[in-house]
Amino acid sequence: MTLDRRPTAVIAEDEPVLARTLTRLLEQAWPELHIVGVAEDGLRATELALAEVPDVVFLDIKMPGRSGIEVAEAVADDWPDDRAEPLFVFVTAYEEFAVSAFERAAVDYLLKPATAERLQQTVARLKARLAGRTATPDAGGRARLMQRMQSIAAPPVEAGERIKVIRAGVGNTVRMIPVAEVLCFEATEKYVNVVTPTGEALVRMSLRELMARIDSTEFIQVHRSVMVNASAILSATRDENGHYSLAVRGLQRPLKVSRAFGHLFRPM
Repeated sequence: MTLDRRPTAVIAEDEPVLARTLTRLLEQAWPELHIVGVAEDGLRATELALAEVPDVVFLDIKMPGRSGIEVAEAVADDWPDDRAEPLFVFVTAYEEFAVSAFERAAVDYLLKPATAERLQQTVARLKARLAGRTATPDAGGRARLMQRMQSIAAPPVEAGERIKVIRAGVGNTVRMIPVAEVLCFEATEKYVNVVTPTGEALVRMSLRELMARIDSTEFIQVHRSVMVNASAILSATRDENGHYSLAVRGLQRPLKVSRAFGHLFRPM
């Protein structure tokens, strides 16, 4: 979001009365917010979010066509690389999905019926997150930020040096993982998840930095946040919506391929 435009939002709610109520409460709590669309089912919510690329998406959990959790996953999969991902807020009557929601980086999880007071707290969190995206630190601030990043980053690697073994902390143990044995790298907000046939481990560095320090020709990008060892890919399966998922040797779960990289797996 830039400072010269209003923040935007999409609402996904299959009950029209509740959608109107949430719209009204948001207008009171956040007059600057521009609601660009309301969807009554999960499939339409996905289409609307990808078409409008809003700053915020308010999602019900249980909706026809696709759940709110599935909408968040689908939107993140196909989100344009040149835009910051939307902030997700779940507004639902079901407490039991909170963990799944926060695993998908939800900013907040509101139980219906949302009150004006509770929604005001959510708005404050959203404003703070959006403000953080637009803040530009001064030179001193940038220096402090770089020092802090260096203090928590992985041990430095000299320019031109390539990492052949990844040192990943697992509790009090440091696992020594040969890059050749890695099945895939999955980026999260602060870490990269290193997945091998024998388990997973986290390293505190960005995916871009990591790929610059290994022989990345052995890995292919299948999602904005996922790199896969090409030699470990067994097959690619296309679903009715045109999305591919990969079967990877040694990995029990499939890996989703975002639409932007689907062309890599079309038949020759």
